[in-house]
Amino acid sequence: MLNAAREAHMTVEDTTCDTFMEDWLRRRALERTLEVLGEAARKVSAEFQSAHPDIDWRGLIRQRNVLAHEYGRIDHRLLFEAANDRLPLLITRLQGLLDQT
Repeated sequence: MLNAAREAHMTVEDTTCDTFMEDWLRRRALERTLEVLGEAARKVSAEFQSAHPDIDWRGLIRQRNVLAHEYGRIDHRLLFEAANDRLPLLITRLQGLLDQT
């Protein structure tokens, strides 16, 4: 999860939303890394998820399902905003969990 979150954030961190929207390669890269992130989240045990309710497990998994199965519903501007605004906190949280082990 941590690697996918980092890759997704790196896809958007040095660009604007408008530039991102014009770059189909970045859009596809972000889709794929978020899909991988959601798939990894889905494989985390229910017990671990319950022990860490500060992570939006359901949201990550739902996002993965939309990316994998409902292509027409993808809003790339929302993906950009999520990757730019929410992933840094998720990355910090996941790194903290790994540091505890």
